[in-house]
Amino acid sequence: MSNQPDRQFIPTRIAVLTVSDTRTESDDRSGDAIVNRVNDAKHVLYEKAIVKDDIYAIRARISEWIADPDVQVVITTGGTGVSGRDGTPEAVMPLLDKHLDGFGEMFRFLSYDDIGTSTLQSRTLAGVANGTYVFVLPGSPGAVKLAWEKLICHQLDYRTRPCNLVEMMPRLLEK
Repeated sequence: MSNQPDRQFIPTRIAVLTVSDTRTESDDRSGDAIVNRVNDAKHVLYEKAIVKDDIYAIRARISEWIADPDVQVVITTGGTGVSGRDGTPEAVMPLLDKHLDGFGEMFRFLSYDDIGTSTLQSRTLAGVANGTYVFVLPGSPGAVKLAWEKLICHQLDYRTRPCNLVEMMPRLLEK
């Protein structure tokens, strides 16, 4: 994987959703970690929101964004564990037109170095919904950092070779 200096960076418009029953704007460390990385990478933060860990509230918010042609990427944090309240994957999966199985597989492979076998509890996933990329991340700042720095930032950089998700954006809605 390498960046090609002959290609220009193309910023994407990203919406960030924190899923939590307890977090507020003042203590949303994971959501803030994503926002900071989005801004540092020179992408455009479309909007940031927090919703309770409720499948229908999550699905409603993400549905708004994937219906908006101005949103190209949605990144969620939280609700990917195995507790009774963790429902982000169940909220998102029915919305996806295509699953990017490799994202969850790579995330768990990479997180093994940090958390060992506990990585099997992560239900991280990604996919495409109505031409919008959706990434579902765990709620820890460490997981957000890992996912962004090792996977997402490279795939949202048009200069990344041999291929990246940005160059596929114009073709996502082809029939």
